[in-house]
Amino acid sequence: MDKSRLVEFFNESAKTRDAWRKQNWYYHKELLDFFLFVIPAKASVLEIGCSTGDLLKDLDPAAGRGIDISPEMIKRAKARHPDLAFAVDDVENLSSDGKYDYIVLQDLLGELNDVWRAFRRLRKVSTPRTRLIITSYNHLWQPLLMLAEALGLKGPQPRQNWLSLPDIENLLYLNHYEVVKKGYRFLMPFYIPLLSRFINRYLAKAPLIRNLCLIQFIIAKPLPGEPEKKEYSVSVIVPSRNEAGNIDRLIEEMPVLGKGAEIIFVDGDSDDGTVEKINEAIKKNPGKDIKLILQGGAFGKADAVRKGFEPAKGDILMILDADLTVPPEDLKKFYLALAEGKGEFINGSRLVFPMEKEAMRTLNMFGNKVFSMIFTWTLGQRIKDTLCGTKVLFKSDYERIKAGRAYFGDFDPFGDFDLLFGACKLNLKLVEMPISYKDRTYGVTKISRFRHGLLLFKMSFIAFKKLKLN
Repeated sequence: MDKSRLVEFFNESAKTRDAWRKQNWYYHKELLDFFLFVIPAKASVLEIGCSTGDLLKDLDPAAGRGIDISPEMIKRAKARHPDLAFAVDDVENLSSDGKYDYIVLQDLLGELNDVWRAFRRLRKVSTPRTRLIITSYNHLWQPLLMLAEALGLKGPQPRQNWLSLPDIENLLYLNHYEVVKKGYRFLMPFYIPLLSRFINRYLAKAPLIRNLCLIQFIIAKPLPGEPEKKEYSVSVIVPSRNEAGNIDRLIEEMPVLGKGAEIIFVDGDSDDGTVEKINEAIKKNPGKDIKLILQGGAFGKADAVRKGFEPAKGDILMILDADLTVPPEDLKKFYLALAEGKGEFINGSRLVFPMEKEAMRTLNMFGNKVFSMIFTWTLGQRIKDTLCGTKVLFKSDYERIKAGRAYFGDFDPFGDFDLLFGACKLNLKLVEMPISYKDRTYGVTKISRFRHGLLLFKMSFIAFKKLKLN
């Protein structure tokens, strides 16, 4: 959700927050019991998304500070708890300073636009002794929570990021944190005398059943020091076909990457003026290293990517689709993941954060989730999104993948699986980078759901035969 609309939403919610807390007192009591168990009294505590400050007050900190993006929430918190410090601030652009023993994020991750950025900002208020205490909703409860909201049994919430525990762990890992403890709590979210206590204290801790709990939690700590970062040159390969309306914006939004980046467009016989637009951009931006390659009658993204990789001079190769469904700004995160040694093959994932309304059709998303399960099992490494167009790797590793391509055969019109299978065969460390997937603003999708779906099943079988059976 747009940040200004989010602020407006929570300013309005401040008026009814006390009533909703009173109605759902049992839920808030159970959460408080958890926080009191893991956070000792008289510690220094920073609460992100503190609302009216009641949780922070109950934690009895020696030094307590709460921040929230809502001025109305902070106004009420200051009036209610004058002995604590409160400020309007945004964790994704954190201006608060100081160091804290504990940083609390209660049910907050689902409302952030960029969880990766939030975790990176929190390092400035952390020490190696700091503990991040994170609670969030279990994504399995999404339908029930939406129903409860519709029936007036819980307060309204903005659109959520339904992050799984592995998603959160991965985002913490990418930002140089170590998970200390994780788990699930709270199977019965409303109060029934005797029954609620029995279910939440005993049944909710049983194997398998505990995975069905409403709340998932993670306790993490920052790793000491800053991650060592090397500087590399970059080549960004942009396959394009009938994307004239996106060229100028792509070049304008391209971030500064490492020692510098060249942009290599590979055009597949466009007939909407894309080639002319690229040539205009080359003339208009003499200070930028922009090149154009024509596929020369060949078609398919795999061919375009390979033709772009061949003359690339960068140490790091990046693929960015010209449709701009992945913002060029996100390439900074991919670069850092390689430069900080978090992985050797960085695969974009569109299935973590909410997508804009038309970004991916329902059937496409369902198919992607199915293939995610198939390929995670086959490759032996977690792959949540098999067909995200944004992939990043070292050129030296690509040369090794290319040299071993004959093992799998030339089977992939997309190029994604050729790279994924090759990276797996070389035992490269695959890491996923969650991205914000946007609506197309120009052009049409090049994917045929059914024809290409059959191809994906064929590739699944090839991977099973070549990797699992051998």
